[in-house]
Amino acid sequence: MGKEETTQKSQLAVTVEQLIAVNPYNPDILPDLENYVNEQVSTQTYNLDANLCLLRLYQFEPERMSTPIVARILVKALMAMPAPDFSLCLFLIPERVQMEEQFKTLIVLSHYLETARFRQFWDEAAKSRHIVEVVPGFEQAIQAYAVHVLSITYQKVPRAILAEAINIEGLSLDKFLEHQVSNNGWVIEKGQGKGQLITLPCTEFNHPELKKNTADSVQLEHVTRIFPILG
Repeated sequence: MGKEETTQKSQLAVTVEQLIAVNPYNPDILPDLENYVNEQVSTQTYNLDANLCLLRLYQFEPERMSTPIVARILVKALMAMPAPDFSLCLFLIPERVQMEEQFKTLIVLSHYLETARFRQFWDEAAKSRHIVEVVPGFEQAIQAYAVHVLSITYQKVPRAILAEAINIEGLSLDKFLEHQVSNNGWVIEKGQGKGQLITLPCTEFNHPELKKNTADSVQLEHVTRIFPILG
């Protein structure tokens, strides 16, 4: 989950990486970086470093800034959650640009995701389809993030909570659950309708007893050595 990857880099991706390595502050590489953003959108790939480089260049060449390109970068960054990419990108965008309506909307969407307010997120995203749907895979990436949040929070999740988090209901949710049961170790407990419970795979987060804390813990003998020093 998180960042999308491609097994074979495109020629443009290789070219951009070479250009960034040689001179990341050369404004002449702006068109290549912008084209690469569009390629990331069309091929459902992702390169945070290239996108950050472009945003830094826009800081030096503000008159050349393309707000549609910036919006696509931010949408891709949202899709990379739980990585902090959105904040990293936003830091490089001038405040006057952030005040534009589409960017204010993306900031609100980011806040809803960071605070796991998925119902509010999907409601806001539905009103802003013209912003988020220009990037293929957006809905699926956010659903994966929602599942990630649930999996580190719950041992068992009610069907209604899951449906709200991933914005799927009815037969579509049944098919989603069938896939998770077959491929990811989910277990559906007996029950009907919204009261149905789904048992999620054990992790060190939803089952703290699984956490291997021996490397992180401070042994008692070390603590007792500290007391004389403190005294």
